[in-house]
This record gives sequence, C-alpha cells and structure tokens, in this order.
Amino acid sequence: MNAPDAHQLSYRTLRVGSKDIYVGQIGSGPALLLLHGGGPGASGAPNYERNIAALSAHFHVIVPDLPGYGRSTKGLSRSDPFGELASSMHGLLDALGIQRAHAVGNSLGGACALRMALDHPERMGRLVLMGPGGVDTTRCLPTKGLKHLLDYYSGEGPTLEKLRTFIKEDLVYDSTEIPEALIRQRFKASIDPEVVAQPPLRRPKGVPQFSKIDFTRDGRLGVLGTPTLVLWGTEDRVNRPSGAHSLQKRMRCCDLHLFSNTGHWVQWERADEFNAVVTAFLQQDISVSVSGGLK
Repeated sequence: MNAPDAHQLSYRTLRVGSKDIYVGQIGSGPALLLLHGGGPGASGAPNYERNIAALSAHFHVIVPDLPGYGRSTKGLSRSDPFGELASSMHGLLDALGIQRAHAVGNSLGGACALRMALDHPERMGRLVLMGPGGVDTTRCLPTKGLKHLLDYYSGEGPTLEKLRTFIKEDLVYDSTEIPEALIRQRFKASIDPEVVAQPPLRRPKGVPQFSKIDFTRDGRLGVLGTPTLVLWGTEDRVNRPSGAHSLQKRMRCCDLHLFSNTGHWVQWERADEFNAVVTAFLQQDISVSVSGGLK
C-alpha cells in the first residue's frame, strides 16, 4: 500500500491562548509533531515536504506553522522565544486532545521541541533534534548563517537576493537541488506585512537571560531522560555541528547521527536516510516515566 501524499494533509486553524495556529494532519498511529525551522519565509509543510508522506505511513503526523510564521498569528517573544513556542505547541496538543506526542524539530523547531520536553517531560515521547537552536549559542560568536537569519529584516530590509544567499549558501551544502520556485515562495511569505512588522527572529534585545536562549546553561538538561536522537549536518553553516557533541555530553539518553556533506537542512538533503532513521528511532519500544526518565 502506498504512503499517503503530503499534499493530502487536512488543515485547520485552532485558537490556542491568544494565538491562531494553522495546522495540518495526516496518518494514524502515535502522534508525531513536526516543528519547522525559523528562517525567513519558513512554514510547516514545505519544511517537511520530503518527509511527511513517509512518516505518515507510521504516525499521526501533525504539522503546524509555528507562531510568527506561515498562517499562524504573527509575533514572537524576544525575551523567551523558545518558551513561547513550547507553550503554544503544548496548547495545540491540548486543543487536538493529545496528551503525549513524539516531536521532530529542525533548527528553531528543535529548540521548541527540547523546551517542550524540559517544561513538561511527562508529555513527550521521543525527540529528534536536527541542528537545533539554543545550543552553546552564548559561548561563541554567531555563525555567518545565523547572522544572515537574524539580520534579514535589518538595514535595507528583506530582499530576494538576501534570501537566496541564506538558502543557497547557509541552509544547504549542495544548492543545485534547490528550485528557484522554493526561494520565491519563501520570499513572498517573508514579506507578508504582518511578518515585516513583527519579525519572529531578531537579535536579542537588552541583556538576555542566557538559560532561556542557551540550553547548555539550563540545569534541567542534565537530568532530562527523554530518549533523544540528534541529527546534524557536518557542513551546517547556521548552527555549529559541535553542538551535537555538546548535547550528547550533557543529556542522559542521547544518540547522535552526523551526516557528511550535508548542511542545516538534513531532512531535505538526506531525505531517504532521514525518514528511515527517524522512523526506526521513534518505533523503538522504550517507555518513558512521568518524570521523563526511562523505566
């Protein structure tokens, strides 16, 4: 039997607190939340268009547009963006009547997934973090790719060329497979007047609370027992690949898979391998206790 096509997602908009969250769903089985990255013009389904069909053959796949992106309410806290995202996603699960879910997160979505587990470990099954944000971010200077992301709305404002540079030079290792249509689609989303008025990701304002933007400074990370798989491209130019070892060193139950000749967008560049390793990891029969540790 063929896996369902990603375009068969069933969409709806749900009110979560003070925000509207646009979300697509497909498949049946254990709940699996797919959380997209935070680059300009990003949104849920396009971020995972090479993965949704394969994963929905085994899981109830839930693909939201995160707050600040796509068709969801715009604006995101500058003092605690990961916390606001995590709270919104737990609220989305509540609205869907789902008590517990696995989560896959790319970049900003990875930071959201990890914060969800730190705040409410009893509600999370397994985590897959792809080049997640918030790892050693206050211990070294930002990468060129992260600077491009945070400065996209600064200076002359958003331009097609700035976005093309970010996607082709920072997001992926081999840009030959990136279609021009994808770049233009994301550019159109990035210049939505509501987004321009409230860019979701900008440089931190004032003196940040480091524990809120750098997970390696959060004392809860060392006791978190949620089974976690970290995936990272060795040529990631947005979030440093050294973050992968930093997480594995600090977390109690953390596997690591590095992809050679791969950039920040592992799920796109190495889609078949990504789909296989994520499915195998999420299907492992390990239960998680209420405290988040392994039984």
